[in-house]
Amino acid sequence: MRRVALYTRVSTDNQTTANQERELRAVADRMGYEIVKVYRDQGISGAKGRDMRPSFDALCKDAARRQFDMVMAWSVDRLGRSLQDLVVFLSELHALKVDLFLHQQGLDTTTPAGKAMFQMMGVFAEFERAMIRERVKAGLDRARAQGTTLGRPPIDAKLEAAIAKALKKGKTGIRKLATIHGVGVGTVQRIKADLAAA
Repeated sequence: MRRVALYTRVSTDNQTTANQERELRAVADRMGYEIVKVYRDQGISGAKGRDMRPSFDALCKDAARRQFDMVMAWSVDRLGRSLQDLVVFLSELHALKVDLFLHQQGLDTTTPAGKAMFQMMGVFAEFERAMIRERVKAGLDRARAQGTTLGRPPIDAKLEAAIAKALKKGKTGIRKLATIHGVGVGTVQRIKADLAAA
C-alpha cells in the first residue's frame, strides 16, 4: 500500500484547510493509499520560503527520512508561488523517490508528462503573483497621485514629544511606553530611532 502525506495551506487565518483535506482524503481512499501524516500551514502565504512555513519544512524533512512515498496537495499554488522553489521541491522529492499528486490539476509526477505540467503550472503561479503585485503597486501609485497619504496617520506632536522625553530618561521599556501612551510598539521604536539618528 502506498504511504502518502497530505499538505494543505491557506494564506489567512480566517480561511480553513478543512476543505482541501477532506477532498484529498477522499482521493487517497479511492486510490487505496494510506495517509501517514497531514501537514497544515494556516495563515501563511505561499510566497514565503520554506523557513517561514513550519509544516512545509517538516514535510520536506520527513520526505528526506522516507516516511511516505507520495505527497498529495490540493493545488500547485498551495505548495508555493515561486517557480524556482517549486522546481527545487520537485527535484528534491524525485531524488528521494517521493512522488507528487496535485488534485486540482489531476497531476501525478510519476509520469514524464506530469513532471512537465508541474513546471508549466509553476510558471503560471509565479506569473499570477507578479500580476497581483503589479496591480497592488498600480493601486498605490494611483492613490499617491490622487493625494492620498499612505500608511498610518502621524501622531500628535505633543504625544511624540512626551514619548521622546520618556525615552531620553531611559527608565521605561518600549512596550510599557507604548501602553502608557496608547500607541503601537512600532511608533515608540520609530521615535527612538529618530532620537538615535539626531
